[in-house]
Formats: sequence, C-alpha cells, structure tokens
Amino acid sequence: MTTTVTDCPQCAAPTVALGHPQRWCPACDWNLDTVTNAVFGWRWLDRRLHRVAFRLTAAQFEALGAGRSAGRVARGVTLAAAAILLAGVLALAVLGTWLILVDFFSVLTVLGLVVLAVAVLLRPRFGRLDAPVVLDEAAAPALFGLIRRVAETVDAPVPHVVVLASDLNAYTTTVGVRRRRVLGLGLPLWATLGPQERVALLGHELGHFVNGDVRRGPLTQVAETTLGRVAHLLAADGDGDSGVIGMLTRGVGWILSRTAMALHLLLVWTSQRDSQRAEYLADELGARAGGTPAAVRLADHLLIEAALDTVVRREARAGNGPAAWRAAAVVARDNQAANIPALRKLSKHTEVSLFASHPPSGLRAEMLERRPPQNAAVTLTEPEAERIDGELAAYQERVRRDLVADR
Repeated sequence: MTTTVTDCPQCAAPTVALGHPQRWCPACDWNLDTVTNAVFGWRWLDRRLHRVAFRLTAAQFEALGAGRSAGRVARGVTLAAAAILLAGVLALAVLGTWLILVDFFSVLTVLGLVVLAVAVLLRPRFGRLDAPVVLDEAAAPALFGLIRRVAETVDAPVPHVVVLASDLNAYTTTVGVRRRRVLGLGLPLWATLGPQERVALLGHELGHFVNGDVRRGPLTQVAETTLGRVAHLLAADGDGDSGVIGMLTRGVGWILSRTAMALHLLLVWTSQRDSQRAEYLADELGARAGGTPAAVRLADHLLIEAALDTVVRREARAGNGPAAWRAAAVVARDNQAANIPALRKLSKHTEVSLFASHPPSGLRAEMLERRPPQNAAVTLTEPEAERIDGELAAYQERVRRDLVADR
C-alpha cells in the first residue's frame, strides 16, 4: 500500500493508492465513487445503478447482521416469475402440438412447427457434467472422507460427483434431470489454503445445497434465461423488407425485444439479491465447519485473488507444483496483510453491482466477525491435509499445464 502526505479533503486522513485509479481515503471512502463498473456503457446510468446497488447491498448486510430476514421477497418474486414463464413455455408446446395435428398437413401445421420450435428453444436446461477430471473415491479416500465429515456437520447431502478444476475457484451445482449434485474444487485455490480454511471452503460450498440458494433450482434457471432468449428471438437484424411493412415489423420487434430484455434484467437483479443472501448463509456454515477465524481468512483470501493468481501462474510457468504455489501464496498473503482493512473497504465499492451474485468480499468477512464466533466442528490436521495433497498429486501436472496454457 502506497501512502502519501496528501490529506483527504473531507477528513484530513492520509490517502492511499491501492486497487483504484485515483487516490482515495480509507478513513471515509472519499473518491471511491469516482469510478464505477460499466454495465450499459452510459456513464450517468451506470453511476445511478451503482448507487442503487450500493444501497441495496448495504441494507441487506445490515438486515442480516441484525438477524432480520432479507431477500425472501426477491426469492418469492423469482420463483413466481419462473412458474409463470414455465407455464408459458408449456402452453406454447401444447399449442404447437395442437396446430400440427389439427389439420395435418396445412398452413396450420407449418405454424405449429414454428411455435413448437420456439417452445423447444425456450425449454429449461438442466445442465450436464463437463469436467476434465472427475475424482474417484477409491483413489482419494481421505478427501472424500473429509467431504463426508463436513457435509454431516452442515447437515448437507454428500455430492454425487467431485471434480477437479484448474482455476482459483470452487463451486457447487446440480446437473441433469436427476439433479445430480456436483462439487468442483480448483486445485490452485485448494493448494493455497491452510487446513482449516479448506474445511471452511468445503462447509461453504456444501452449504449451498441446504441454504435455499435460488440458483440451484431448475425453476430459477427458467426465470433467469427465458426472457433473455425471447429478447434475442425478437431482436431485429436490420435486414429484409425495406418497405412500410418491414419497417413496422422491425419496429414492433425492437419494442418487444427491449421490453423482454428489460424484464429479463429486472428478474436477474431480483434473483441476485437472494443469491447474495445465500452466500452469507453459506459463509456461516463454512464457519460452523472450519471455525470463524478460518472462514474470515478464507473471505480475506478472496480480496487478494489477483495477487494469488499471479504468483500461482508464475510458479506453474516455472514448472513447479502445488507445494510451490502454497509457499508463494503464503508470501503474497504476508505482503498483503497490512492492506486487508483497506481492501475490505475498497471491495464494498468495486464489487458492488446489481448483477453480482456474491456480496463484496469485505462485507462477507465483516458479517462473519459480527456474528457470534464459532469453534471448528471439523479439524483437519497437517498430516491429513498432506495425505489429501498426495491423493491429488496425480493430477497436478495436468492442472499446471492448464494454468500455463490459459494466459
């Protein structure tokens, strides 16, 4: 963190140059709002939406921190919209089938095929497993044993599939008609965490199976994608008839497309409020499993993700594996330790968005610190952690090559 003798014009505290194009004040947040994330490309609109997102995010944080319910309305609206849209898709499918059969073969048959094709295009997608490395429990008994212990602690079901990824990330999802639960662990992230932080990570991710996360349901997927597909179908491409009829058709298509897109964005914004609530609850389950200190360190870990990614890729290019990634990450975290309070404040502005599915990393750490501290229910010893590392060693070269290739 670079400091300067230049004082803040609002509170006279020293300003800093850290993660922001301009100097800002860690004491009162002066100058942080001068730069906002581009959403639509219109500066005035992006700034206004950023302020709305900031207020919503802060209000949700205060409500949850005070133990009040927050986000339930957003969840209800999202599920209701999804049910209506799904009913509409089913109605299109029924109508298309009826038109095809009512007078086969006629103009109605052609129209029915078109309507049925639209229904198929708008149908819910259940996803599918697409992972380069699927872990086998027989080859990684220590890891799967830890996962089972954590799942039992947070009252979550055990995932059906555990996959290994090549990025600094972890995730859970459900795929297929049978809604198979998938846990994805990025080896670069796993390697840079301490034992209890790994437990907190598993508690957080498995917590998404039981915290009512609206993103995990197939019905929600209908709400978040259907109107977007409708907008794409209705969008005029600018070609075709240049006469009056063509102009009217494109004009109506433009209006309907923009209306569908506006409703789509509104639903996405609404659902993300509930998604952020789910993240806070998952963090609490992570603290239950690994302990509050480990969960806080995990949240702060995300604040320096860019620095960690840099050192991990540097070691990977040098031909080094997870042990070197962990050592480099320890140095990076030590170097950034003094910056954590300022980075937490910075994240409250830079990570705020109506489209963000996660609350700012700084707020997540503060929420954990605000709630009653929890002791670790699951302890991962260093020998156990090393045993798991040994089980994953068979895949480290493949992950290292992926890191080098993905520049």
